[in-house]
Amino acid sequence: MTLTGPCNAPDVMDVVALGESMVTFLPSRPGRLADVPSFERAIGGAESNLACGLAAAGHRVRWVSRVGADGFGDHLVTAIGGHGVDVSAVRRDPARPTGVYFRTAGDRATDAHEVAYYRAGSAASAMSTHNVDLAAVRAGRVLHLSGITAALSDTCLDLLRELTAPREDRPVVSFDVNHRPGLWRDAGGPAVLLDLARAADLVFVGVDEAQDAWGVTGGPEAIRAALPEPSVLVVKDGARGATVFDRATDSAVYVPAPEVRVAAATGAGDAFAAGFLSATLRDLPLRDRLRHGHLWAAATLTSPADLAPPPARDTADGLVALDDTGWEKLRLGPGWNHTTDRADEEVPTP
Repeated sequence: MTLTGPCNAPDVMDVVALGESMVTFLPSRPGRLADVPSFERAIGGAESNLACGLAAAGHRVRWVSRVGADGFGDHLVTAIGGHGVDVSAVRRDPARPTGVYFRTAGDRATDAHEVAYYRAGSAASAMSTHNVDLAAVRAGRVLHLSGITAALSDTCLDLLRELTAPREDRPVVSFDVNHRPGLWRDAGGPAVLLDLARAADLVFVGVDEAQDAWGVTGGPEAIRAALPEPSVLVVKDGARGATVFDRATDSAVYVPAPEVRVAAATGAGDAFAAGFLSATLRDLPLRDRLRHGHLWAAATLTSPADLAPPPARDTADGLVALDDTGWEKLRLGPGWNHTTDRADEEVPTP
């Protein structure tokens, strides 16, 4: 997929991301939520994480959402705007609060991990085609959406259906399936996500998501067979790697993920999508888009925060240029993007 359009026009963003962001409370130390004495405030949300990462990499990005007319809403708008993201289309809701959540320090993959969401009835869940600036949403080369938004409410789902509907001025629609069973109010979530994915141009989905939501087994090729409509389909297989299918070139490219010493897994999928989109905006080859996705994910995986700065472009470009042997030898630990002088941060250079 090669992006076209007025990329240098001052009123056109590289990427517009629409979705809920919440104030995140991160624990001061490991332990159960009942035992943690204090928390540090941060921001969390799939679409705003992606927007902040892309803005940090120098792309023009807009985040569109609704927040409450409260202090937490002030914090989100200020914090996300502080990353260089355009927040001019974020609307305030005087009747509904900004969503918040608390989590423990452990990896989400373990039974000990706890997350407490307070997002029901949030300002973002009331997004609709009537209270969102649709012109601002469509004013980008890429519009990034996720299945999380579709699960928030019927009006949010209607909004995503409107934004993915065919029309002449529709930007390239990027859709991260983000299957979250706990958010859906009924059993129809998987079918809704499949319909939205089929309407998008670029889709990100995990092997585990495709199996859990749609019952697809057999790996990336089986997922492509079940989802042939998107021009580009990226199938993520966790720490093993990712495969991209491109209709324009009738090709499939697989890139293994580098070995990463994980500090926390939260936000890695958003970072991968941001890295892939950044490389797509630069019109890099498919292999390089996947490698950038892996490296951006590694920057988040090796950080305890949900939102971590992306790798410096020069550093990432150098690693992406490695031959296959050099790429497979990558070992990335905490701090890999800032220094390479520690034994546990082996980062081969090209």
